[in-house]
Amino acid sequence: MEYQSISFEVKEGIAYVTMNRPESLNALNKEAIDELDHVFRAIEADDEVKVAIITGEGRAFVAGADISQMVNLTGIEGQKMMKQGAKVMDLIESISKPVIGAINGFALGGGCELAMACDIRIASENARFGQPEVNLGIIPGFGGTQRLPRLVGKGMGKYLVMTADYIGAEEAKRLGLVEKVVAPEELMRACEAVAHKIMEKAPIAIKAAKAAINNGIMLDVVTGIALEGEACGAPFCSEDRVEGMKAFLEKREAKFSNR
Repeated sequence: MEYQSISFEVKEGIAYVTMNRPESLNALNKEAIDELDHVFRAIEADDEVKVAIITGEGRAFVAGADISQMVNLTGIEGQKMMKQGAKVMDLIESISKPVIGAINGFALGGGCELAMACDIRIASENARFGQPEVNLGIIPGFGGTQRLPRLVGKGMGKYLVMTADYIGAEEAKRLGLVEKVVAPEELMRACEAVAHKIMEKAPIAIKAAKAAINNGIMLDVVTGIALEGEACGAPFCSEDRVEGMKAFLEKREAKFSNR
């Protein structure tokens, strides 16, 4: 597929996805949503890819959905677009490969929702986050009303959605919306460092850990621990487990199946 709204490349096991509509601050239109769906399905199917990094071209990560495209939609058409966007965010969150969000600037509306679909978020010091949909007479529709309260708490989630306030990178880190804040010029190096650290680990264990966390977070603790017990099976039966434990006892670096 030839992409118009994103750029994509794979280097040394890392898939780089860059939102590439800088003239519109990388706003998500229907085409961009469809391309994200296609590229993350390709990432999931590509055995060469171990980790994905998504960022934005220019001064925005993604500054929201494309209002110029949405303004003339009917209610049914608008709801269809919201459901498709939410479906793509679910895809990004659920693929077996870790996804790192390199939040380089504005992450507003659908951009904040895209960031929250990532497994790990590293933000530039000049990043700005917000869910301003109520200013437009709508609500977040790509998962924002669900993921944001789970990350920052129910009360703060309501506050940010209902006031449409923006917050900076350091406040986002304090609230748990991002994991790390770095200088703008360090952003991609910081994300790549995390990607390489993850790639050094046992791939079956990484896949199982992501699935256990994603699936267990919605459950009560007792049920979640039972789910974790089931998830332990595949890693424990793997050659990587044998190699990892032998390497530990022999005081050497493990050589897992992905290296």
